[in-house]
Amino acid sequence: MAHLKSVVGIDVSKLRLDCHGLPGEQARQVANDAAGHRVLIEWLRSLSVELAVLEASGGYEQAVVKALRRSGLAVRVVDPKRVRHYAKAVGCLAKNDRIDARMIAQFATVAGAAMRRCEVVADPTRERLGMVLGARQDLIAHQTALLQQAAAAGPARRALAAAAGTMARQIARLDRLIADDIHRHPAMAALARRLASVPGLGPVATAAIIAWLPELGRLSRGEIAALVGVAPFDDDSGKRRGQRYIQGGRAKLRNVLYMATLGAATQHNPVLKPFYLRLLANGKEPKVALIACLRKLLVMLNAMLAREQDWQPRITAA
Repeated sequence: MAHLKSVVGIDVSKLRLDCHGLPGEQARQVANDAAGHRVLIEWLRSLSVELAVLEASGGYEQAVVKALRRSGLAVRVVDPKRVRHYAKAVGCLAKNDRIDARMIAQFATVAGAAMRRCEVVADPTRERLGMVLGARQDLIAHQTALLQQAAAAGPARRALAAAAGTMARQIARLDRLIADDIHRHPAMAALARRLASVPGLGPVATAAIIAWLPELGRLSRGEIAALVGVAPFDDDSGKRRGQRYIQGGRAKLRNVLYMATLGAATQHNPVLKPFYLRLLANGKEPKVALIACLRKLLVMLNAMLAREQDWQPRITAA
């Protein structure tokens, strides 16, 4: 595996950034504000850094990521779980901000080649789209909870139902924002038209793919399924053959695509529907069959984008 020669790991908190550079074991701490970002950029340039790597930190990383990318530096945001698993694997059980920055840097040096393969071009419009979609999903979850409460709330039913109605109007407003963002962005609009050619794939699922799966069409079928979290993993040891299971992946995207697959596999898509019925006839549990259909849908979408083709049933052989 090719290793990076110069990398900085950055642990992000609300008020500060703890940084660790490799090689050389150089450490620095700066404020997580505009002035601190300028100091950080100057320091990274003095080190001739190839890549700055940060963990996703609940949004606190967004401003520094934008500042680093505007300055022309290469940046990757990684899943904190992957870094923590790496730290445990190398025997580092202690955890604080300085240690976390060092572990991020070490993780990046050994995973650099894999991260470069999955790297996508930063796009502020796509990032905004993802934030709006995330807010929409949160509102839907709150709306569902309110409606469930209203069903058993007695005297408070009307107030809860009214609050749920307000949320419904805000969800519709976000839907318009999502559609406008996609329409105004030529590349995303073209991608949306291509994805819309797939029977059963609606506007929310299309927007989620655009925002949260920019790697689609650039990876192998197995890699794209693993990225979303629908690839079955072996659980074998010696003569024991355990049940295969899915894990990890992008949960928000998977949840949206699962609901899209539920409709496509059971009603709308001429490829997924018979596949789903065949799996059920072979004794598969409905949820297992739906995940298999979701995996098949991703394979089809991946092939469509790789070949720059609209929907064709025969593309399922890809």
